[in-house]
Amino acid sequence: MPGVSSRGRGRRAMNEINMVPFIDVMLVLLIIFMVTAPMITTGTINVPRAGKSAKPPEQRMEVEMTADGKLNLRTIENNKVDAEESLEGISQAQLLAQIKDAIDATPGLPVALAADKDMKYDEVMKLMGELQQLGVERVGLTVKK
Repeated sequence: MPGVSSRGRGRRAMNEINMVPFIDVMLVLLIIFMVTAPMITTGTINVPRAGKSAKPPEQRMEVEMTADGKLNLRTIENNKVDAEESLEGISQAQLLAQIKDAIDATPGLPVALAADKDMKYDEVMKLMGELQQLGVERVGLTVKK
């Protein structure tokens, strides 16, 4: 072949990747992360604690949702449960009707919702939304000990 002259070893295709620059970059990144990691502050979440309010409402209704889906309704006056007006194992329609009657009789009556820890969040929020649609102005969640 004219014009092609071979001098010494000539040119060969390079079939290996030089890893030294890659290792240098990785070591620099490692050092940067090691230096900056202790400086990063971890985020803290301040979860509110359950406690008693300064003055609980004198009259309220409490709805209890059990793990098996039953609904219980209690009327509480001066921190005492009214046994005559307590209903256990009622349907949701009956519950809403009872609360509607109580709200019509006593506007601004607060309703506390106590759900079992195994209940689905969605079911609790649906009931809370339905209570608000009835006109309950104060719907709250209670903590069971």
